[in-house]
Amino acid sequence: MVERQHRGGVGVVALAATVAGVMVCATGCTGSGAAAESSHTAAAPAEVLRQASKSLVRAGSSKAHTSMEMATGGTRVTIRGEGVYDYRRQVGRLKVRLPEDPAGADGHRPITELLAPGALYMKNRGAGVPADKWVRVDTATLSDGNLVTGGATDPFAAAEVLRGTREATYVGTTSVAGTSVRHYRGTADLDKAAERASDGNRGPLRAAAKGFATADVPFDAYLDEEGRIRKLRHRFSFVNGQQEGTVAVASTLLLYDFGAPVDVRLPDAGDIYAGKIAE
Repeated sequence: MVERQHRGGVGVVALAATVAGVMVCATGCTGSGAAAESSHTAAAPAEVLRQASKSLVRAGSSKAHTSMEMATGGTRVTIRGEGVYDYRRQVGRLKVRLPEDPAGADGHRPITELLAPGALYMKNRGAGVPADKWVRVDTATLSDGNLVTGGATDPFAAAEVLRGTREATYVGTTSVAGTSVRHYRGTADLDKAAERASDGNRGPLRAAAKGFATADVPFDAYLDEEGRIRKLRHRFSFVNGQQEGTVAVASTLLLYDFGAPVDVRLPDAGDIYAGKIAE
């Protein structure tokens, strides 16, 4: 799927257009176990999940591992990323690796992405962009709100999707990377998430609610004893203009090493590419 946004005469092509023409997302993240295991009321798990993003803000920062995956045309493709994120400033840096091409060649350089409220910056984007320049995308103009476009879901945006939790159940305790967590399963409403989100994510989530095939987002969330997301898996559904029907994308986010240092400097205006990006 190729997604082009025009802003100030500059075309922006979705990163995942390089992967079989479709966008893929897999996100992993961890969550909070602030609820009792056997005494939940029906509403309690949903409220725990709506508050999970606040636990990340209290934690300050973390390292992150992301994964986006989708099966299309009998082929499964996966985009992986890793980096750090500051939940108080809502900025982060990810190195995103594209999958091999069908012939098995890995000809893509890792793409560096900087995440900021309302914006995505990409370096090594290719497609005619000079090596020393960044591409800037206004995430509120993307039909998926950058939940899928960048090949990695913004960690804080992923957490704030849970603010729209409509229904959820407590599944039980398990372990993520050696940490005891509580597993919740439910469905979030992107419209509600946008209403309750922070200022930086309100526009992008509102765009996603309109642009996806459905505003309902099934998820599995894993929260630690401090209510922090340790693993989060969303399942998005969008309309692919290159084929009939909808495309299902799984985004998984893993969060770990809370309190890790985060040094993110956003590009100056002169470092941003203002030309046309080839598809």
